[in-house]
Amino acid sequence: MPDKIKIVLASDHVGVDLRRAVAAHVAARGFAVEDLGPETTERTDYPLWGEKAARRVQAGEARFGIVICGTGFGISLAANKLRGIRCVTCSEPYTALLSRQHNDANMLAFGARVVGQDLALMIVDAFLDGVHEGGRHGRRVAMIADIEAREG
Repeated sequence: MPDKIKIVLASDHVGVDLRRAVAAHVAARGFAVEDLGPETTERTDYPLWGEKAARRVQAGEARFGIVICGTGFGISLAANKLRGIRCVTCSEPYTALLSRQHNDANMLAFGARVVGQDLALMIVDAFLDGVHEGGRHGRRVAMIADIEAREG
């Protein structure tokens, strides 16, 4: 039997409760889950957590990452600083699905102050159900990787 696809999750203090709900949902869907934390709602800095999750994805230790802060944007900025990370910030399922189909996104971010739990789970499902279509989209993902490589 093949190994379960591993999903790594992290958040800042604002996203702790939503992250835990997402982790339980993803595990119930049959994915392996690594919840990086934090464990408390004591104030912490989202760039630390975005980078921590992105490093796991970048190293191949997880197939996908899900990161949460107040808006989802700051933590995605931190994750996207790492080579090979394509972290999309979503506040609805359609963008989450197309980010996988067209952009081969490997990380998902959203805001605990922007989406409620039910919507967050719909976004997660759309993201995880999406399959990269390749073709013209694969060529465009390669173009993005080339920009990244030239930037150094």
